[in-house]
Amino acid sequence: MAFSASLPQSSSLSTKSSQFSCSLHTKLSSSSALLFGTPIHVCPTFISKANFVKPLVVNGKRVSGLEEAMRIKRERELRTSGASKRRPPLRRGKVSQQLPVPDHIPKPPYVETKVLPEISSEFQMHDAEGVAKMRAAGELAARVLEYAGTLVRPSVTTNEIDKAVHQMIIDAGAYPSPLGYGGFPKSVCTSVNECMCHGIPDSRQLQDGDIINIDVTVYLNGYHGDTSKTFFCGDVSGAMQRLVKVTEECLYKGIDVCRDGALFRKIGKRISEHAEKFGFGVVDRFVGHGVGTIFHSEPLIFHHRNDKSGFMVEGQTFTIEPILTLGSTECITWEDNWTTLTADGSPAAQFEHTILITKTGAEILTKC
Repeated sequence: MAFSASLPQSSSLSTKSSQFSCSLHTKLSSSSALLFGTPIHVCPTFISKANFVKPLVVNGKRVSGLEEAMRIKRERELRTSGASKRRPPLRRGKVSQQLPVPDHIPKPPYVETKVLPEISSEFQMHDAEGVAKMRAAGELAARVLEYAGTLVRPSVTTNEIDKAVHQMIIDAGAYPSPLGYGGFPKSVCTSVNECMCHGIPDSRQLQDGDIINIDVTVYLNGYHGDTSKTFFCGDVSGAMQRLVKVTEECLYKGIDVCRDGALFRKIGKRISEHAEKFGFGVVDRFVGHGVGTIFHSEPLIFHHRNDKSGFMVEGQTFTIEPILTLGSTECITWEDNWTTLTADGSPAAQFEHTILITKTGAEILTKC
């Protein structure tokens, strides 16, 4: 889910609550800026034969004429749409009490502790029985997500969506994985407009022109299925529609490179290439993750260009869940330690699937 765990991109793991998203919270290292460009060499300066100044090397991002044109077009659209119809900033509404889960439904181990689990170093690998259970969990999560999407319309509150999702999950004999994860108080994540991820459902009513990401994870027969999608609420601006469309395309571009033996870093490269064609930013602070009997584990899946080592193995399951923005990719987190917004208030969109690595490709498990 965009309800994934958050961890730092460095080797040490963060235990802050804003980790939940199937989008684990990561901290960009200072050296990673070098990953984004090709070196530009500046001519050396000779002061004397004995005093030679080495050439200065500056890393810069190679931008094509098309990419630059798309960036300028997007900035103009933002200025125009902002002048004609400025959205009020997102404000937290009233959060209702946690919904009950029947005693007979098995719960993940973290529910009883209310402590945010560390990201497991265990890769999620499955035999035939495990794959079957992952398919069942993924299929249920997909059905719940599609149902949740039918509820999106102006005047509906995100709390009402949470209540409906909760009921559908427990009626299926499953547990809503976000509930109680590190103290998270709800059964689903609802991230509206500038909310990147981990939005807590509350009393706020959806407005005409909003976009909303709904992030669903279910725990069924001891396995988690994790997925999310961004939906339109009423009449959405053209700029926001393009953002959502390209974000979904980026998810599938990332999935297309996956197969046994493929390098993990190819996912971020492919996603970044596609997003940049349209001038959108790729958020680097949240990542995908291994998922299975454990909610969040290695491998961490970076959606931006990176030099992460490692390769995919047949039978492995993990999520891919890119977040794209119309403006800044920097973020701020509310005092609830979960709700994370773009720093400049620009809209963000996210899509997510749980996938199974096969010999020749990847099977999407979170589909109906």
